[in-house]
Amino acid sequence: MDLAKQTYQRKPEWLKINLNTNENYTGLKKMMREKNLNTVCEEAKCPNIHECWAVRKTATFMILGRVCTRGCRFCAVETGVPNELDREEPERVAESVRLMDLRHTVITAVARDDLADGGSEVFGETVKAVKRLNPQTTVEVLPSDMKADDASIHKLMCGEPDIFNHNIETVERLTPRVRSIATYERSLYLLNRVKELYPETPTKSSIMVGLGETKEELYTAMDDLRAHNVDILTIGQYLQPTKQHLQVERYYDPKEFAELKDIAMEKGFSHCESGPLVRSSYHADEQVSAAAKKRREQAE
Repeated sequence: MDLAKQTYQRKPEWLKINLNTNENYTGLKKMMREKNLNTVCEEAKCPNIHECWAVRKTATFMILGRVCTRGCRFCAVETGVPNELDREEPERVAESVRLMDLRHTVITAVARDDLADGGSEVFGETVKAVKRLNPQTTVEVLPSDMKADDASIHKLMCGEPDIFNHNIETVERLTPRVRSIATYERSLYLLNRVKELYPETPTKSSIMVGLGETKEELYTAMDDLRAHNVDILTIGQYLQPTKQHLQVERYYDPKEFAELKDIAMEKGFSHCESGPLVRSSYHADEQVSAAAKKRREQAE
């Protein structure tokens, strides 16, 4: 793609973001710097950072460093050669969750293809540390595919997270163009394998729209996720983080997002968040409750 010849569409009104820099927001930002911690909220330029930090008191920690071994064409996280693992990071994350008094936290990570286990051991240690220090906090994990290796899955899941989240990001046809190294098939396999090994743990995935997919391809992706036993789905608008990333092909309007949510629920997902600014971690605390309620209903 010739970046110099890109034509940019003006963002519609419904994508305007309300900034909120209250005491919660500024305090959290200061603590992240003091604890030498990274959040995907900042690194990936999430549009909901002000709502989550300032109002909802939820945050998504990004562990294993801030440099990713993959160069996905939608993601603003830095790509390159990562630093050595920080073995003290799990305790710092756990302490930060305690200081922030978070009711729910999401732990994600850069892809670490330089490590045999993809960093899953540190992932598991982080979940354990958070739960040990914050027994009332629910924890969601959002890892890379870790090559869908059983040993890596077990290392990550030993901390007993409340939700396992892994994003397919886009439809099958666009995956090679949008994602780096990751494949559509391997992501589906990983989600299904986690459900096979840990059937009581809700699984979740996310799809971005506006990259050139068709509605029929979106419906097929939903069917594929349900066929691989995924419980929760989030759908959001792709926003181009820099001129070096993939261009937005079109903006979906709120009515279309509402229709996609209805279709997802009809297909059997226990919960679906669908909207222009929805991201994988958006209102993640509510999804834990929704998944638990669904399991109770199925058991009755």
